[in-house]
Amino acid sequence: MAVVKVYDQDKKETGEVTLASDVFEVEVRPEILNLVARAQLAAKRAGTHAVKTRARVSGGGAKPWRQKGSGRARSGSNRSPIWRGGAIIFGPQPRDYSFKVNAKVRALAMKMALSSRLAGDALMVVKGIELPEAKTRHFVKVADALGLEKALVVAGGVQETLVRSARNIPGITLITAEGLNVYDILKHKQLVLLQDAVEPIQARFAAK
Repeated sequence: MAVVKVYDQDKKETGEVTLASDVFEVEVRPEILNLVARAQLAAKRAGTHAVKTRARVSGGGAKPWRQKGSGRARSGSNRSPIWRGGAIIFGPQPRDYSFKVNAKVRALAMKMALSSRLAGDALMVVKGIELPEAKTRHFVKVADALGLEKALVVAGGVQETLVRSARNIPGITLITAEGLNVYDILKHKQLVLLQDAVEPIQARFAAK
C-alpha cells in the first residue's frame, strides 16, 4: 500500500490517503501502454476520407478515339486514372480504424498509467477545490499554488464550476473519474486526483 499526502488547494498538507497497491503499484510495461493508447486514438479517427474511383467519376462514356489507325495509344475513357481529371486508383475509402483490445488489457494499462505517475512522483492528491464562482482567474490561482503546468485533474463527479473555470487554461484538462483514460494520463506530465475521485478509481480497477 502506498501512503500519499493530501493537500488543500493552497498546497498545505491536510492528511494522508492510502492507495491500493494493486492499482497504483503495478509493474509498468510500455508495450501495453502503447497498444491501448494507439487503440484509443484509432477509435477517434473519423475514417470519412474518400476519393472517386472509375465507377464514380462522371463522364468518360465515349471512347476518345478509335482503337486503331490514329497513331496514338489506345484509350477507352478520358476518365482513366492516367488521364488528367480521371479517377484515383487505390485511394482512401471510408473505413473504421478502431481495433479491439481486451477489457483486461485495457484495465491493466490504466493501472500501469496510474502507477507510472505515482512512481515518477507526478501524482498529487488534493482534498478538494472550492471556487467562489466560475471564473478562469480563480482556477489559475489554485493551479499556481499547486504548481500545475501540464496537468490532468480528476474529479469524482461533474462539477460545473470547476469545468467552466478550467476549460480555457492551456495545458490543464479536467475530467471525471468515470472518464479517466490511458491516453490523457500519458499526455499530461502531472496527475492530480481530487480526494473524492480516489475511491471510484480504486473500485473501478481493483478487481480487474
